[in-house]
Amino acid sequence: MPNATPYPPQGRYAERHHLGRRIAGTLVSALLTVPLTTLLTTTPATATPPAPAAPLHAAAAPSTPITSAHPASAGTRTDNATTPHLRSAITGGTHAADAPAAPRGRVALIGVPGLEWSDLDRTRTPNLWRLVGEGASASLSTRAVPPPDRGTTCPTAGWLTVSAGQRAGTPGKGCPPPPIPQSNQQTGQDGQTAQGATIPGWRALAAHQSETGYDAQLGTLGQLITDNGGKVAAIGPGAALAAADKSGNIAKYAPTPDALGDPTSYNLIVLEAADLANAWMQQPPDEYGVPTSLTPAARQAAATRADQQIGTLVSRLPADTTVLLAGVSDVTPNAHLHVALAAGPGPDGSPYPHGYLTATSTRQDALVTITDLTATTIQLLGLPAPRQVVGRPWQPGGSAPATASGTVTELADGDLASQVLREVRGPFFTVLVTLQLLFYALAALALRRRRSTTRPSPSRRPAADTAAATKNERNAATTAPAAPTAEHPEDTAKAAKRDEESATTTTPSTTPVEDASTSKLLISIQVVAVVSGAIAVSTFLAQLVPWWTLPVPMLSVILTILAIAGLITAVAFGGPWRAHVLGPLATVAAITSLALLLDVMTGSRLQVNAVTGYEPVTGGRFYGFSNIAFAVYATGTVLGLAGVAQWLLGRGMSRAVVVTLCGLYGGFAVFADGWPSWGADFGGVPAFVVGLAVFLILLSGKQVSLLRLLVVGLIGAVLVGALSVFDWLRPDSQRTHLGNFVQQIIDGQAWTVIGRKFGAMIGVTVGNWSLTLLSLVALAFLFLVLARPSRWGASALGQAYKLAPTLRAGLFGALTCAFIGFLMNDSGIAIPAMALTVAVPLTLAACVRALQLAKPTPPAPQPGRAAPRRAEA
Repeated sequence: MPNATPYPPQGRYAERHHLGRRIAGTLVSALLTVPLTTLLTTTPATATPPAPAAPLHAAAAPSTPITSAHPASAGTRTDNATTPHLRSAITGGTHAADAPAAPRGRVALIGVPGLEWSDLDRTRTPNLWRLVGEGASASLSTRAVPPPDRGTTCPTAGWLTVSAGQRAGTPGKGCPPPPIPQSNQQTGQDGQTAQGATIPGWRALAAHQSETGYDAQLGTLGQLITDNGGKVAAIGPGAALAAADKSGNIAKYAPTPDALGDPTSYNLIVLEAADLANAWMQQPPDEYGVPTSLTPAARQAAATRADQQIGTLVSRLPADTTVLLAGVSDVTPNAHLHVALAAGPGPDGSPYPHGYLTATSTRQDALVTITDLTATTIQLLGLPAPRQVVGRPWQPGGSAPATASGTVTELADGDLASQVLREVRGPFFTVLVTLQLLFYALAALALRRRRSTTRPSPSRRPAADTAAATKNERNAATTAPAAPTAEHPEDTAKAAKRDEESATTTTPSTTPVEDASTSKLLISIQVVAVVSGAIAVSTFLAQLVPWWTLPVPMLSVILTILAIAGLITAVAFGGPWRAHVLGPLATVAAITSLALLLDVMTGSRLQVNAVTGYEPVTGGRFYGFSNIAFAVYATGTVLGLAGVAQWLLGRGMSRAVVVTLCGLYGGFAVFADGWPSWGADFGGVPAFVVGLAVFLILLSGKQVSLLRLLVVGLIGAVLVGALSVFDWLRPDSQRTHLGNFVQQIIDGQAWTVIGRKFGAMIGVTVGNWSLTLLSLVALAFLFLVLARPSRWGASALGQAYKLAPTLRAGLFGALTCAFIGFLMNDSGIAIPAMALTVAVPLTLAACVRALQLAKPTPPAPQPGRAAPRRAEA
């Protein structure tokens, strides 16, 4: 569904944007030099300048060095985020003082393509069971570049991703097996010869990565170790892909663990336990060339054989070897979460404790990614990670159940939740869109029916009645003072003219207008509208209940969401605020804003495996605000502020004070959206800033002009740029995608990212016709049903604006935010669709309440000859 970024089309961006990337990288590097160096020039004259940069590392990406040096400021951090780190990041070099030493320690990287937590068993897989009890564990998201039209990670693509530390793939359809290495004699840096191998077709595999949208550099892992004097050995064809250098060569290759010999001389030993993958490759392919699923018995037998192979290698390893085990790919037509284990000495020399693993790439306990496996291996060997390695090292996380059985059960449950989510997400959005469309249609008919119950007669409305009605309407609006009109006196004159003309309009005299305050139909519409507006935040709050473990998951998630939405609706109608036009709207919007704000400040756990949140299997995002969550959060924030502003104005508070208070909370909400440790949302910040500014400008009684929008847009861009640069200044292991994007700009890779995101946005918008239809119908309902005057009476939205003028400011601010978010994020139409799912039903609820509070409005006069005057009679 539209939350996660879809896989990029193959071969679409590299050639088109190659020149643009180089130009952009050069220009932005030069532009960033000024503010970044200025940031570092506030130092005392006695500060010691940093040492000059050393030459570029062989594995680092080349870039233009910046030769200007600035002294370090007093109080500046002394870690790798200081001035030397800054220059190193810009130039791509390392400093002489930080020159890497030879690899230390020993790592056994064991890949078992397709291994899932449900495959582990105390009896059938005793070696894996023992590793779970002794070490740290997590679920592994293996997202790489899938074959066309499928979302699965093939074994070869998984191994290539480990090699590059970046998502990689293979050309063509289906899942080709890893090529069999061709044996040859390899001479190491120590002059000794060994039985090495070369990967056939390596050059074609490496060239293909420029067409995937990720530009993975195959051979990064193996090249880094050999360049620093380390030794690498590979066991099995898949392992050879991960261990090869950038030329596709492996210094030591063995087809089986028995053929490896003494493992003590190697710094990195990569083993492929390919029994599951080999059995899967024997299955008949589907229409996309991907093998069909294994039978349960075949899976169990293959997992047992893989466990035996793992036990053979582990039993021969020295005691000081760190074992990293990962299910590096899928062996099913659909993607799964896989096994990740770490046992033995950690980076600090102490053993990995029993518990869950985590990484700063996910910020979630018991969840890591396949690119993290490469970064972890490099860290354990004491080597600096090249920038092209996008993962982050595994590290101990939260506590796990004391027994291996409990740990395996919990992690298998996480994969179950992901699989159930994949099955229910599509049908859920189908149901959501269908019900929303039906509700809009029924609400439109109900409002038209209410208006058509009046039958006008040609009698004139006395001026005294007109004055009384005007007085009642003004009294009803005293709690909602309108925006100042001193700047536009012509509006006052037009209003006076309309009042004068209303004294002579024809009104019903024999057939009374239906009283909206007693209409059960309108009351039902209002309640259903509030429930509908609460659905979006309820999809996140539903994660408090393990609905995926219930017998019928689809029914369970719908009932859970409806139950939570019902509770929110009860709160909306459960207090004195229900009598106000914006009371229910403000309540639901405030709950929406606060719930998502607290969630993102505490780790974004409600978004993991939510039907509108993250999908760990696809690995689009693991922390912060997803695009859909941003749309819901921003809409709830702006509408909630509109409701609070109306209440404050009704209590006589100064408009300037109200605007200031709304600006303070809105500013904090924007900060939470963009702060790297919380929302870490790049595209949402400019959209949120502009939408909030439109709301505040209208709330203050001023007009929105193009110049003001441009200024506000520039402020939003500067803000997100500042947050990104701040994130970039942090150590590499702590950066989010905001800081990574700054580095990608410097490296000239920005166009690759932008092209991939733009293609995803177009794909989601064009391919997701249901959300596009929902957006169009919601806008039509808002502006053609609620806002359009008709002969049956005044518009419902006009009545709401009259009794609660801040609604107009909030609605236009929310819609502006949704539109700009649509343009700036890769989820495309999903952002306005979800924003309208919150805004339109809540606006309808406010309109219904406005109709209930307002005096029945007269229908528009029928065209034709006016009633004769007394003189004519």
